Amino acid sequence: MGMKVLVTGVAGFIGFHLAQALLDRGDTVVGVDNLNDYYSTALKQDRLALLRQREGFHFQHLNIADRDGMAALAAAHPDTAAIAHLAAQAGVRYSLTDPFAYVESNLMGHVVMLETARRFEGLRHLVYASSSSVYGLSEAHPFSLDDRADRPASLYGATKRADELISHSYSHIHRIPQTGLRFFTVYGPWGRPDMALFLFTRAILAGEPIELFNHGRLQRDFTYIDDIIAGVVRALDRPPPVVEGAVPHRVFNLGNNTPVELERFVAVLEDALGLKARRHLAPMQPGDVLSTHADIEESRRVLGFEPSTPIEAGIGRFVDWYRAYYRV
Repeated sequence: MGMKVLVTGVAGFIGFHLAQALLDRGDTVVGVDNLNDYYSTALKQDRLALLRQREGFHFQHLNIADRDGMAALAAAHPDTAAIAHLAAQAGVRYSLTDPFAYVESNLMGHVVMLETARRFEGLRHLVYASSSSVYGLSEAHPFSLDDRADRPASLYGATKRADELISHSYSHIHRIPQTGLRFFTVYGPWGRPDMALFLFTRAILAGEPIELFNHGRLQRDFTYIDDIIAGVVRALDRPPPVVEGAVPHRVFNLGNNTPVELERFVAVLEDALGLKARRHLAPMQPGDVLSTHADIEESRRVLGFEPSTPIEAGIGRFVDWYRAYYRV
């Protein structure tokens, strides 16, 4: 018999895949999403349509920052055993355009979620999405959980680090078992259209140039969605113990542990598409960092997290999905 899991951001990239995985193993999923238009709502609706076909899935169109709405949701599902809080305003560059969206979703929304969690008497665990962006201007590589993470390069990164600190305080005061997951550049089928792989694929197929920031001299720890979901599920099933003298709050890196040069990433995509890209070399963008690289030793030890998808396989699967979905 599975458990009831509340998944926020369920129509999003990671939330959709997580809901599928939880339903596959027999859990009941209560999905929440406000279906905002940061990117194509059609893509979100298509993900949601697949989930609506599944037995055990319930959807609520709701903004996580809506206090009354979230309280009513909690009252309707008092037997919720776990929360996977993935809803957030995503994107580094967009935080320069609409900073208030990040304050509402990532700060107010996070606090409302924590207050909502307090309403569930039988709650075993709250897992929430953090980000590699919390490391900001850190010069240590790979990014370690021991890094101070107090020099954010973007408002997005700052809000995610603030979420970790807020969660720590709630775990300390209210004894809510929580785990924060720092995701590193997640990609794969049904991915976000504002991410590099999606943008590059669309442009190459259209014969348009792709924009390589910092003249292509960037590295990212690209992590395939299936590996990420395996890590999220493992984390969800392993709440930190609630014991005297310890705060039941942990943070883990979920990354591929293999940074890839942007030029190499594009070359693999060109092979998968059978087309050559036209490159436009652009300067570094405000809020960006030169490189990300996850130290996953703690994730391996505690969660048994072991990413196994090379970019050749992951990009190939994305291209297959993209061509089928967009019929190109």
